Amino acid sequence: MKTYCVGGAVRDELLGFTVKDKDYVVVGSTPEAMLNAGYKPVGKDFPVFLHPKTHDEYALARTERKTAKGYKGFLVHASPEVTLEEDLARRDLTINAIAKDADGKLIDPFNGVADINAKTLRHVSDAFAEDPVRILRAARFAARFTEFNVAPETLDLMRQMVAAGEVDALVPERVWQELAKGLMEQKPSRMFDVLRACGALQKILPELDRLWGVPQPPQHHPEIDTGVHVMMVIDYAAKQIFNLPVRFAALMHDLGKGTTPADILPRHIGHEARSVQLVKEVCKRLRVPNDCKELAQIVAKFHGKLHQALHMKPSTLLEFLIELDAIRQPERFSDFLKACEADSRGRTGLENCAIPETELILKVLQAAQRVDAGQVASAFSDSEKIKKAVFEARLQAVKQVLERL
Repeated sequence: MKTYCVGGAVRDELLGFTVKDKDYVVVGSTPEAMLNAGYKPVGKDFPVFLHPKTHDEYALARTERKTAKGYKGFLVHASPEVTLEEDLARRDLTINAIAKDADGKLIDPFNGVADINAKTLRHVSDAFAEDPVRILRAARFAARFTEFNVAPETLDLMRQMVAAGEVDALVPERVWQELAKGLMEQKPSRMFDVLRACGALQKILPELDRLWGVPQPPQHHPEIDTGVHVMMVIDYAAKQIFNLPVRFAALMHDLGKGTTPADILPRHIGHEARSVQLVKEVCKRLRVPNDCKELAQIVAKFHGKLHQALHMKPSTLLEFLIELDAIRQPERFSDFLKACEADSRGRTGLENCAIPETELILKVLQAAQRVDAGQVASAFSDSEKIKKAVFEARLQAVKQVLERL
């Protein structure tokens, strides 16, 4: 029995990154031998075990054979006879198919080290085409390793996979999982660049894919192209280390511009309402978690209205906050403002523009929050009168703050 460190841990060590988790391949062993050694079984589809002390993952060397479309259509074979090279051959990219033995010696049958040095994402073998998730993974690695480019032959293979309908077999949960990981990478726009280049984005997120080539008024958007703008917005959100709901909302906020009638371009009258409907459809199809779905919907609906805040009457400002449920959900409102910040600064030449409406709306919120709604309500028994009295008390607080500005 021999054990090798494999995959991301070896790759990241070679790249000079901090290694967080280590995965191991065990050659020449059986499930019974692993159990007798105290390892805890965790794998459902193939034999994976946790080390009794370190809790690192140890998987028995295995091969895979394609039996049906999609990422689950595989027959897995694990036995003591499977070699390390056979196990590495089933991996996606050469940079992930490097192993290291107990003495620190690298085993690199597919020239992964050379591809690391050349900053290239290249498939290990034609078996790459058997698993459509690998398209998403390759795109995600482009977002993580921002100096790496997908090899031309790998991109060609990805295009062939899309044409063959492999992407159509992806299940929603796995698409969302990979998209969410990609959005949290260093430069998420690169993931969508790769997905567009191979044709997968049109299959996975057609609502987003159609934004490229859609013009916007140059006085507001010097970058003009809506798709380019959205990519700038998500990259700004990533640069600020905003959370996943904010980044997803940034990605979704302008979907309605892809359905603007051609005769009114480059204006986008009413695109917010169309965006909300498209966001709902995307979230339902991909089974997006509620925190991401809810924020994406309110950002799509209200990001344009925030820009009007400086010209709103005190009562309109307060009604806007109530509509956003900002008083009851201040954390979500904070995320809303972050997504709007990314929208404002995700424009060519405006990356550091002032956003005075955010400062104003936060002061209005603080004034409304200082009102003791319970105390105001105690003087009334009728619910409508309570609602009106609380609104009036908050409105007076807002007016006082605005008068001091």
